[in-house]
Amino acid sequence: MNDNRRLYQQIADRVRLLIQEGKYGPGSRLPAERELAQQLGVSRPSLREALIALEIEGAIEIRMGSGIYVLSIGKAAPTATPLGESPAELMEARATIESAVIVQAASVITDETLASLREILVSMRIEIEKGRKPIEQDRQFHLTIAELPGNAILAKIVANLFDERHSPMSDRIRGRFETPQTWTIALEEHEIILAALEARKPLAAQAAMFSHLSASGRRWLEG
Repeated sequence: MNDNRRLYQQIADRVRLLIQEGKYGPGSRLPAERELAQQLGVSRPSLREALIALEIEGAIEIRMGSGIYVLSIGKAAPTATPLGESPAELMEARATIESAVIVQAASVITDETLASLREILVSMRIEIEKGRKPIEQDRQFHLTIAELPGNAILAKIVANLFDERHSPMSDRIRGRFETPQTWTIALEEHEIILAALEARKPLAAQAAMFSHLSASGRRWLEG
């Protein structure tokens, strides 16, 4: 096995092998996530990523509230289409980087920028109330903060990590677990971040940003 491959790809290979060896035939239901994770000796978030990859590939179907079902795949090989980074690792990276960047941002933020961030959150709330996903407002909020220290490389890293949410892996997980309720929670977390910035409290802003992005990752992968 190539150790350079993403962990979820390696776990997906192991689940695929169980199917191809006939342990679980077409139409049968795989064990529950907790049981399967214990069987494979992996964490549930990593297993969930592997299952999402297999669903994109067409090997299984995840039916919410019912279970995970094997499709008729024969000896199908893994898809050659790039699926994207591990969503768990992605959110961990964002939490680490953005919580560091916001400390610098808090030291240079102006009243004008604070007003812009407030306008973004107002727009975000309106989108949620209309039943739409405020992805662009979310992006604007995080990038506005990331650009404040004046380091173009850091700002680019934050933007690239944010935009990774549009990869097949992240997009499938978001589509399954993002709801108006989770967006409302995210908005409340943004409000806490902004309150810390308005109070000019860098460490409080850092804690709020880390907490928000860590919680976002849990909402994605733990449903």
